[in-house]
Amino acid sequence: MNIIIIGNGITGITCARNIRKKNSDAKITVISEESEHFYSRTALMYIYMGHMKHENTKPYEDWFWKKNRINLVKASVKSLDPENKTIQLEDNSFLSYDKLILATGSIPNKFGWPGEDLKCVQGLYSIQDLEEMEKNTSNISSAVIVGGGLIGIEMAEMLHSRNISVTMLIRENAYWANVLPQEEAQLIGNHLHKHGIDLRFNTELKEIRSIDRLGVNSIITNTEEIINCQFVGITTGVKPNINFLKNSTLEIEKGILVNEFLETNIPDIFAAGDCAQFRFAKIGEAPIEQLWYTGKMQAETLANTICGHRTSYDRGIWFNSAKFFDIEYQTYGKVPPVITNEQESFYWEHENSKISFRANYNKSDRSILGFNFMGIRFRQVIAEQWIRDQKEIEYVIEHLNQGWFDPEFSKAHYKEIAKAFIDFNIDASFSK
Repeated sequence: MNIIIIGNGITGITCARNIRKKNSDAKITVISEESEHFYSRTALMYIYMGHMKHENTKPYEDWFWKKNRINLVKASVKSLDPENKTIQLEDNSFLSYDKLILATGSIPNKFGWPGEDLKCVQGLYSIQDLEEMEKNTSNISSAVIVGGGLIGIEMAEMLHSRNISVTMLIRENAYWANVLPQEEAQLIGNHLHKHGIDLRFNTELKEIRSIDRLGVNSIITNTEEIINCQFVGITTGVKPNINFLKNSTLEIEKGILVNEFLETNIPDIFAAGDCAQFRFAKIGEAPIEQLWYTGKMQAETLANTICGHRTSYDRGIWFNSAKFFDIEYQTYGKVPPVITNEQESFYWEHENSKISFRANYNKSDRSILGFNFMGIRFRQVIAEQWIRDQKEIEYVIEHLNQGWFDPEFSKAHYKEIAKAFIDFNIDASFSK
């Protein structure tokens, strides 16, 4: 069996490794135009900040690939020919396959702003983006970041580490308000402000300006405010990297359409990770999942199917994690920005405004729905098990210590949370 995987991010490499574990005879080729070897994309910021070198971001030694007979090809794919089961590379050479896996990842969104193609205007996704950012920020004093998601906060921390003043344009009325409930959004917004990040809420980019077309000198907002800067970071989300497939016979909407087995409309062609779009997403789940851990899970599922054990993908309980400067964030289950009338939400925040806990649960049977942890490390297996078992909120609060694993000598706050929950219930009973 001859398998070609296009893309060497977490999805493509996880798929290659798992296929090799299950099939010692398969010929596996991984193609990427970005880099020769797989590296941790989440570590890009630490290279820029001087905490790591590029070679330290590679999870596997360079000899690993030859030893495991995974052929790495650094090249750009030009087109597909499903009828003849071949792909064409940019140098016009052809490679044949028995099974093709598309794991091409994402590219930063742009929205047609005047000046968005100027030098010193960029996103942050690939190693090439990092190299470009090194050049574009080497002698600057101020930057504007458009967008307030996780990539935006990473870029802000990177620039801040080099004493570059940062202004963030955020369309909503609070930081990441389309994801975080109001209290957490306020907590993170205040924390960023304390680190010197200038947050402009309810503000959008209108135009990027340059004097000589060689760089940036200012931006104009939707309120006609002019903000001087020499660098503009575009962090308004990402979209599937599928431009090279536009003229193919693959069915495509925003991403490559797949079923629950990650199969496309063409036999023996599969898609997984950021570039895949589920035809029939479950209620409450996004059709395109652009997270590190979901890309890994999809790859593990697909490897089973490729190796003869057809397996449907099940994301399971929602999970994500991030870091806002020095505040760690974990979320499990269902914690929307605004709860429904059938739900209740208990929120506790430490007086230092860097630590908080939220538990959402059903009003009717008081079964737990989800958690947000800020500045608290909590065991994933415990959180997910409680959600899966539909434990009552009272049980959860009483047993919070089971999931706590903050560093030694740090204070555990589960007793304070338990006391606050008692007060919360008293207040709730009086308000009825």
